[in-house]
Amino acid sequence: MDLQTLIVLIIELIGTIAFSISGAMVGIRRKMDIFGVLVLGVVTAVGGGMMRDVILGKTPSAFVKPIYVEVAVVSALAPFLLLSINKRLVHSKYQALYAGLMFLMDSVGLGIFTAVGVSTGWTAGYHDNMFFLSFLGVLTGVGGGLLRDVMAGVPPYIFVKHVYACASIAGAICCVLAYRSWGQIPALVIGTVVVLVIRIGAAHYRWNLPCVKLEDEEI
Repeated sequence: MDLQTLIVLIIELIGTIAFSISGAMVGIRRKMDIFGVLVLGVVTAVGGGMMRDVILGKTPSAFVKPIYVEVAVVSALAPFLLLSINKRLVHSKYQALYAGLMFLMDSVGLGIFTAVGVSTGWTAGYHDNMFFLSFLGVLTGVGGGLLRDVMAGVPPYIFVKHVYACASIAGAICCVLAYRSWGQIPALVIGTVVVLVIRIGAAHYRWNLPCVKLEDEEI
């Protein structure tokens, strides 16, 4: 394995760990058993990539390289065991810590997998198709979280939290532009950083897309 391939693998595994933990935390909050927590962790980590690979007409990477699922299972199991051993961590005084952890894991996973999605499309030969490359990046970034939220029965995070999908779109576009100028590794880093900066800025300054705020009335 050459150095560039190793760096890409490490980046992908970091994203897998981040998304798996975020999925597991949602399952724990929804009072799921260990199987449900592990399923949510794995789905969050590899779901977007699987949808991307199906669109590209290839066998999903999660089936070709079991390391992604294995890392996702271990990462999801860790918070479940930690909270099982020390139930005081679910006390209300830790809510801010939980929210911060969820935000960090989701943001890191979103940034990394958005960039990885673009990279996968580029490797598949779609160098000149900005729209398709960006679409693959966004799908890879938000797909797993969308599946997680649907399975957990909560409003999809991408529609309600801090310009989530928009951050992924911006990161994907920047990743494509960087790929054309500097190659894979710089593009992965730049795409991830752009997503993180937008997400952190949105959380700090409370940026959100416009929505219609209705009174308590039935429509």
